[in-house]
Amino acid sequence: MNAMSTGTDMAAGQASAIASVALRSDRFRLEREGDWQRLEAIVTRMEKGRLRSLSDEDLLALPGLYRTVASSLSIARETSLDAATLAYLEALVQRAWFVVYGPRSSLWGWLRGFLGGGWSAAVRAMWVDVLVALAVMVAGTLVGWLLVAHDTEWYSALVSPEMAGSRVPGATREALHATLFGQSGRSGMSVFAASLFSNNAQVCILSFALGFALGVPTLLLLVQNTALLGAMLWLYSGKGLLLDFTGWLAIHGTTELFAILLAGAAGLHIGRSMAFPGRRSVLVAAAEAGRRAATVMTGVVLMLILAALLEGFARQLVDHTFGRLAIGGFMLALWCAYFFAFRGNHPRIGKRGRKA
Repeated sequence: MNAMSTGTDMAAGQASAIASVALRSDRFRLEREGDWQRLEAIVTRMEKGRLRSLSDEDLLALPGLYRTVASSLSIARETSLDAATLAYLEALVQRAWFVVYGPRSSLWGWLRGFLGGGWSAAVRAMWVDVLVALAVMVAGTLVGWLLVAHDTEWYSALVSPEMAGSRVPGATREALHATLFGQSGRSGMSVFAASLFSNNAQVCILSFALGFALGVPTLLLLVQNTALLGAMLWLYSGKGLLLDFTGWLAIHGTTELFAILLAGAAGLHIGRSMAFPGRRSVLVAAAEAGRRAATVMTGVVLMLILAALLEGFARQLVDHTFGRLAIGGFMLALWCAYFFAFRGNHPRIGKRGRKA
């Protein structure tokens, strides 16, 4: 009899606990359900692309409603409310997060905006830094030429043995000529080409990454890298192969060197913004410059990939100087037209940060 009574009491207690949880869950839902339903209606409309049907009040209330529902979810988890309420709130918060903080466009939409004017607009916005980087690269090339012309010992200091190979002072004209032509039957890139590409890719990354140090390391890297180019130009010029070497380099170099130019400009842009923030704080100026420079660096990666393809295939297939110069000149004209003549549909940004 006692056992039956105990079982009945336990069953009654469980039923009472379940009823208490259900009552608590109902009260919780009734107190907050209005906000949940309003947020769900807003999110549903935005997911269906019906943004114009939303009122200004709903758009302004969206962030607050999201935080309210997220808080409700946290409370529901702590108080162990019923599974149905938890599942509903978790799904609603997830959907609302994508609307409030998620990406605003698809990958294709982003790429279309990026190539359709966003990248070129970012480059034009840092035109001062592009000019400074270009001047430094030209100066570095002249410095490398003059140093090696004055003392050939500088050549080994500027060009590593792995990169130079047989391209060293004292090499015959025939040996240097053989490094430029007659390689169309070989598969892949030569050791020198691979080393040169690896070096230039590292320069691009470091030039951008070290821009925060007021741009000084970026300038030094640009000088060092182009001094190497100047040394190589001097070497081939001494054997009457300057035009041939320029063609050999131009087929991929106009893209690769342009990428280095933009990477250096991006690093300088960050450093200059930190050194001269104007009326903005240093952090705000650095953040704005960083976003613009990151856009440019995304394009730099694409340029390096294209340069690698040109270096690995086009240069091996085109085995005469005129064809190489034609391809290199075309790529240079294409980049200049895209960055400085093409405007696309990207909205311009006014002085106060509003789209013009």
